Amino acid sequence: MQEQSTEASDPYYEARRAEIAALAERCGPDDPIPTVEYTEQEHEVWQLVCGKLSARHRSDATTEFLDAAECLAIPQEGVPQLRDVSGRIESLSGFRFRSAPALVPFRQFCSGLADSAFHSTQYLRHPNTPFYTADPDMLHDVVGHGNALASKRFAHLYRLAGEAAARAESEAALQFIAKVFWFTLECGLIRERGESKAYGATIVSSYGELNHFRDADIHPLKLESLAEVDYDISTYQSILFEADSMNQLEDTVGSFWDTCDDNTIEALLAGSAARLVQVP
Repeated sequence: MQEQSTEASDPYYEARRAEIAALAERCGPDDPIPTVEYTEQEHEVWQLVCGKLSARHRSDATTEFLDAAECLAIPQEGVPQLRDVSGRIESLSGFRFRSAPALVPFRQFCSGLADSAFHSTQYLRHPNTPFYTADPDMLHDVVGHGNALASKRFAHLYRLAGEAAARAESEAALQFIAKVFWFTLECGLIRERGESKAYGATIVSSYGELNHFRDADIHPLKLESLAEVDYDISTYQSILFEADSMNQLEDTVGSFWDTCDDNTIEALLAGSAARLVQVP
């Protein structure tokens, strides 16, 4: 992707990102989130992206996300301290942030979710590509996931995903839980008043994704359908899944994460494979 090559070819950006990541590497899971002294350029990127996203959220984001974002009220004029946003989310839903140097392995990530903690980066995307990044940054984690986590209903789904991953023993079961997470809490849609509305963090934190998502091949949200598709995190999504309502999302995905284990996931995947074989 262009975003990755831009970052890789900029030694100043790479050094700055490593500097911020080093703060997280020295921070234990129960230590206070480190303070970052952001540069004027980083504040400008934050202000630009948040201003653009806020306007698009009003037309493209689902009601549950919008209500949570209004309660959280993330500052838009400059990069907030992650510690401050974390405290606000904790007062709203019981979730909190943990500082992470980069994307963490899925099992470790889910271990945090089960403990009502979300691993968040503190560095920002490259200033030359402010509206989309394939690699999670603080804009993705705070604007995308943070706003959702300010909702008690979404926060409950995140916890259930973490608890489901903790029960998974096989790699196949863990990967399917990750796939469900991707197509819902990362890239999920809800149908509202006859329109597709976004709540997934990857979409709502990316101006580029918000321009693209309604052009995707949108399917009704069914677990057996999720088993039959693959995804690529490095580009805009060509296939998305849409719940009929917030209630359906909770009933379908929440109930799955609340009860699934290796055996139930194995049976679901076997049934999906059998259906594919029967297709002429």
